[in-house]
Amino acid sequence: MAAAAAPTAPAAPDHDRPASRSPLRSVALPTEHGGWSLTAEPALLGLLVAWSWSGLALGLAAMAAFVARTPLKLVLVDLFRRRWLGRTRLAAVVLAGEAVLIASLLVAADVRSDGSFWWPFAIAAPLVVLELWFDMRSRSRRLLPELAGTVGIGSVAAAIALAAGAADGLAVALWCVVAARGVTAIPYVRTQVLRLHRRPHARWHSDLAQLAAVLAVLVGWSVGDVPLASVGALGVVAAVALVQVRAEPRPPRVLGVQQMVLGLMVTLVTAAAAV
Repeated sequence: MAAAAAPTAPAAPDHDRPASRSPLRSVALPTEHGGWSLTAEPALLGLLVAWSWSGLALGLAAMAAFVARTPLKLVLVDLFRRRWLGRTRLAAVVLAGEAVLIASLLVAADVRSDGSFWWPFAIAAPLVVLELWFDMRSRSRRLLPELAGTVGIGSVAAAIALAAGAADGLAVALWCVVAARGVTAIPYVRTQVLRLHRRPHARWHSDLAQLAAVLAVLVGWSVGDVPLASVGALGVVAAVALVQVRAEPRPPRVLGVQQMVLGLMVTLVTAAAAV
């Protein structure tokens, strides 16, 4: 499964890489630093709420899928442009190895569980395909694919919970929380980076995302199993974004640390309330 890209300002086409990077590094390692956190948070939440060895395998598969998105994206871009270069071959080899690893982890998870964890992945699949469609056209930094990938990777939290025998309602609740958390982060960080570089931006994109995320978890609490504490935690995240988007924008490194701390806070609060 592909993972969400880090929220960034519009840049050069995704297939371009700095010349100083080694060929293997350029095709094997993600440059989207925020994507590590947005991928790890669903896996961590699922494991904290419902630990199992199958869940651990699914969490590792999710992280491997995030890494595999880098060579997959490069191969897709070059195929779309009808070219096959040396870097394409190298990326294909790396991708093949990572695909074997991911498949092995999924098989191990399936063997050690009742297999009920597959339905969240099936629901998330169209979102992942949408993200890859944009990847292939070197447009993955746009808002729609970033949101699609983030919501899609949230299915990992649900799958991990189901692999441990949790109820469907709890699995859906965990997915709702991590999806809402991603929705708060991506438009906010994009807006802040655009502001930092004095580029055209729409502040209401970030504001609307905060309100939509809080509304989503409120609905999840009222009709499902989303903990009230998670609503409060997302409310804090939304309030921080609403204030900060009107303040002087912080450097990307500071934004990254801020979002990592807020994401960890939401994860730990939700895990404590759901256990």
